[in-house]
Amino acid sequence: MSADDVAATAEQPAKPSNWNLPNALTTLRIASVPFYGWALLVDGGESTTWRTIAWVIFVAAMVTDKIDGDIARKRNLITNFGKIADPIADKAITGMAFVGLAIIMNNWWMWSIAIIVLVREWAVTLLRLSVLKAVVIAAADIGKWKTMAQAMALGFLTLPLLEVDGWLDVPGEVVYVIALVFLAIAFVLTLVSGYQFFRDVWHQRHDIRKKVVAADAA
Repeated sequence: MSADDVAATAEQPAKPSNWNLPNALTTLRIASVPFYGWALLVDGGESTTWRTIAWVIFVAAMVTDKIDGDIARKRNLITNFGKIADPIADKAITGMAFVGLAIIMNNWWMWSIAIIVLVREWAVTLLRLSVLKAVVIAAADIGKWKTMAQAMALGFLTLPLLEVDGWLDVPGEVVYVIALVFLAIAFVLTLVSGYQFFRDVWHQRHDIRKKVVAADAA
């Protein structure tokens, strides 16, 4: 190896280890999913205590999602494991929430929303992790608003808003309506952002094919 090669190698930053705090938080989020689902569905979702515990787990997962991303970017701890595990953790906890709440609410429209959202979320995630390695689709602002609306809706609905009595009865009903509004907003943004994502994928792959054809013809 020449002196130039040694110098070039020395200048390259060392790859961060998978054993770091952001990845640990991501793994913790994935591990919390079955506990969240179990707490949500205790007594068919009618236990105010366990629904509240499920809410605490959900909020902790959302908070750590923000924290681990900030730490990874600030300390340059972005790893291949994190790129794969982080979106899986996000979709796992929100997917469990949609399915669990659909079971509890047991109506056709909640099941319809859950199925449509889950198909969209996992389709986008699998595409990002597989065939789109050569296609870079930047996260759009509408996707961030969608994520926020989902978190608000699922977080509120996880709470036992209609199972409380006494002075919490009316506030619970009001927050429940607010949660449904957030759910409707999240659903619309999910459809719009999904359309934009697949449209951008098609355009980029079409442009790549045109460049390949042009290069072959040159």
